[in-house]
Amino acid sequence: MYIIPAIDVLDKKVVRLREGNYDDVTTYDISLEEQIAKYHANGTEIVHIIDLNGAKGDFSNQKYLFDIIHKTDMKVQYGGGVRSIEKVKELVDAGVYRVIVGTQAITNPSFLEELSSLNEGRVKYADHIVIAIDVLDEVIKYSGWQESSPIKLVSYIDKCLELGFFRFLCTDISKDGKLAGAGVDLYKKLLAHSPIIKLIGSGGISSMKDIEALQELGNMESCVVGKAIYENKISIDEIKDWNLKSLIRF
Repeated sequence: MYIIPAIDVLDKKVVRLREGNYDDVTTYDISLEEQIAKYHANGTEIVHIIDLNGAKGDFSNQKYLFDIIHKTDMKVQYGGGVRSIEKVKELVDAGVYRVIVGTQAITNPSFLEELSSLNEGRVKYADHIVIAIDVLDEVIKYSGWQESSPIKLVSYIDKCLELGFFRFLCTDISKDGKLAGAGVDLYKKLLAHSPIIKLIGSGGISSMKDIEALQELGNMESCVVGKAIYENKISIDEIKDWNLKSLIRF
């Protein structure tokens, strides 16, 4: 299992939200460029960047983010307001390694179907997709966690698998931003239902013990860690050591 450090960006600043609330924001005294460089210097190969402006339909950050992505050798897993096929193509063509899709995949039945068959030359866009599933009490939430989907969690995963999407970023909303421990029980249920999925855990990770608990599930591909790094609960050196051992085991 690989640790992916997270960087949330709002108005070109590195921030963290509590439970997705834009009114409860912590701003960190480090630039996006500096944070990426710090991770890269410690051997991390992939970084998770969320454009919080984009999540609200405001793409004023995008040129700034693209300029930084072009300058780094880091692989970028990117999310925030990806609600059209054109936006997916734009991001992949701009060099984004993985594109996270959430709301549009849930609310527009034809979106994933069209995306699953989208190819250009050697580029199969579906291979670059991560399906975001934000969950509160086993209910899928979307539109910044403001709306609830009637689709059952496991049914949604089955639908995505049928279309050829296999990588899922699952955020346990009840844990997010609280450093209260990872959603182990939720992930255990998802992996029991579909052992073949590539599952990325997110939300609540507060220590290396939480990461060890996820590792014990056996099938977790990776986990995203954000606030625990900024609050000095997990060091970048610990992430480096863990990821090096993970690559050796792989």
